Amino acid sequence: MTLTIRDAILEDEQAWRRLWAGYLDYYEVSLTPEVTDNTWRNLMAPQAPLKARMAVMGDVAVGFAMNLHHPSSWVIGEDCYLEDLFVDPAHRGAGIGRALIDDLVALARAKGWHRLYWHTRHDNARARQLYDQYVKTDDHIRYRLPLQG
Repeated sequence: MTLTIRDAILEDEQAWRRLWAGYLDYYEVSLTPEVTDNTWRNLMAPQAPLKARMAVMGDVAVGFAMNLHHPSSWVIGEDCYLEDLFVDPAHRGAGIGRALIDDLVALARAKGWHRLYWHTRHDNARARQLYDQYVKTDDHIRYRLPLQG
């Protein structure tokens, strides 16, 4: 079956929600339905910087890469942040994660963005095996300061 990677469309909502629930389960995170609804609305809003690329085999969505581009203080131009990458566990090991990253690399290059960056948990060994084939981790440590709730 052929793998297609394309922008998320309105008709992807249920499939995206299924995959999103799997992503949240993987990270043992619980979000309110309002947050998930808001994320979907942002993915579909033309003016919002948050976008999703969907990996589809036949007519079944098997993964996504959610990303946003933004101006950079380090280059003249924009960078792309790969915020969330997920492949349905039943389809892992088939190169879908790599295809999603390769697609985003090609998209970023076509749009003239300067860098693509992402992060993952230090213990996500399977993902890190893939990511290390693109670039080695740098010496940065992430800090996250919650400002609400």
